[in-house]
Amino acid sequence: MNTRQLIDLAQQLRVDSVRAADAAGSGHPTSSMSAADLMAVLLAKHLRYDFERPQHPGNDRLILSKGHASPLLYSAYKAAGAVSEAELLSFRKAGSRLEGHPTPRRLPWVETATGSLGQGLPVGVGVALAGKRLDRTGYRIWVLCGDSELAEGSVWEAAEHAGYEHLDNLAVIVDVNRLGQRGPTRHGHDLDAYARRFRAFGWHTVEIDGHDVDAIDRAFAEAESTGGQPTAILARTLKGKGVASVQDREGLHGKPLPDAAQAIAELGGVRDHHVEVHQPPAARVLHAVRSGHLDLPRYETGDEVATRDAYGQALAALGDARGDIVVLDGEVSDSTRAEFFAKKHPDRFFECYIAEQQLVAAAVGMAARGWVPYASTFAAFLTRAHDFVRMASISGSGINLVGSHAGVSIGQDGPSQMGLEDLAMFRAVYGSTVLYPCDAHQTAKLVATMADLEGIRYLRTSRGDSPVIYSATEEFPVGGSKVLRASAADRLTLVAAGVTVHEALAAAEALDREGIQARVIDLYSVKPVDRATLREAAEETGCLVTVEDHREEGGLGDAVLDAFTDGRPVPRLVRLAVRTMPGSASPAEQLHAAGIDAESIAAAARLLVETAVVR
Repeated sequence: MNTRQLIDLAQQLRVDSVRAADAAGSGHPTSSMSAADLMAVLLAKHLRYDFERPQHPGNDRLILSKGHASPLLYSAYKAAGAVSEAELLSFRKAGSRLEGHPTPRRLPWVETATGSLGQGLPVGVGVALAGKRLDRTGYRIWVLCGDSELAEGSVWEAAEHAGYEHLDNLAVIVDVNRLGQRGPTRHGHDLDAYARRFRAFGWHTVEIDGHDVDAIDRAFAEAESTGGQPTAILARTLKGKGVASVQDREGLHGKPLPDAAQAIAELGGVRDHHVEVHQPPAARVLHAVRSGHLDLPRYETGDEVATRDAYGQALAALGDARGDIVVLDGEVSDSTRAEFFAKKHPDRFFECYIAEQQLVAAAVGMAARGWVPYASTFAAFLTRAHDFVRMASISGSGINLVGSHAGVSIGQDGPSQMGLEDLAMFRAVYGSTVLYPCDAHQTAKLVATMADLEGIRYLRTSRGDSPVIYSATEEFPVGGSKVLRASAADRLTLVAAGVTVHEALAAAEALDREGIQARVIDLYSVKPVDRATLREAAEETGCLVTVEDHREEGGLGDAVLDAFTDGRPVPRLVRLAVRTMPGSASPAEQLHAAGIDAESIAAAARLLVETAVVR
């Protein structure tokens, strides 16, 4: 396309953005209009993409980080022939694929869900890492950001990561339109303020007039020819460009234009240009999965093994068997034990340093390219990345997250290091799976099982050694549990997971010596929960005691209650959990202080049984 044609295509994208938002009665047309010239040049001259084959291994990847500008993206899809006129005008309507913010659940050309600002570039870094170090097919990642989202710290985690890794297959296009939602952005049109920051992280920068299509074309070509550095293209634009009544004016964010018909006329009227997007180069099929025999680690019953150790050993074995497994870690691989995988498979290990948002985002990016990521850090620190986990769920992303050093049982390090909210956090995520093993064999089996699950998968591991109580041949289906003690004379049931399973077993033995029979359930699958086994225990024993190394809210106790939400009678229930603010103490002292050790469990059980008898 020549200059005149590119200008006309940009006007078409503006007009179609206005029309889509007007038909919906909502949306962000002014945010779309500012970036229309950028999108037009990218679509017509630089993007290599086969819309008929969105998973083509040679396709470039386009991420609209400013997801509220979805009318622009959908208008580009229309120009490329991927969506029809009728579908464009279904924007934001019930049942339409064209949601207010784009998601890959609905559209195959969308790489990741956006709309929570500051996430497109971090995920783009993950895609770029996959392209450079794993796929090696030469595709380029283009990320279109807004200037407002550059206030997000996650953007600069991503910028540093990309610069450190020399991701010259990555370009971010920043639409610097000066206006945010409520008024001017922090730096307004000061392009150099942004350029200085990107350059500090090792990026090549280009500053341009974002409405000069020839300058845009040259900037994109410069990004493609720059080696050894990612490129940031900083484009000065005007929000609402092309319509005098809204151009560069405050107070119009997130609103359809007041007079769409007049605006369309001012922009030159409706057009229907079709763009023949460049096809991607021939490329090999996305990474071959090298399948082999899975030889998980084996332990002797009674051995003392930390579940974090079993995680690392199982992960290394899984990497031997499957070539699609990748591992990311937050600079704590010696503690999480992800280092076992790193030593055996360094080509598939990614150090994300202490940047948990980028850790999760990079995993999402790699999953988008078909890899199976395991990302690990301390359970407590995953709370920093909760919004990335939430958006990954919206994307339908399949990632495995592993939190070590969970609960007060870590001991002397104190409360800042204790994951006490993680089960609640992950249980609340749509479609998630939450697993909490108590011994080494259980951990190893669940690590392998996670690889083939869908959605967000979370595994909680423990720091301290614990006895191996299961054989290597035992199976642990997701949604199941294990009844470790049971008899017809049981007067109550102890329900535990992870470290508290061993405390519950010790408590049951103490109670047995007093003539009180207690059933013990290892509820390793916290979500989905084993409703059938819990209901049977409630019916047969009448009383339940849940014990967890976690806050009371949202953890194991709430998971157990989920088994009785269909109108079934709720059993007599005592919930033991961490209700105090821990300090520094030994693991045994921590468990006792929290009231979740064997002695505390036995005391609660005695009281529950005595009360039940009186009643």
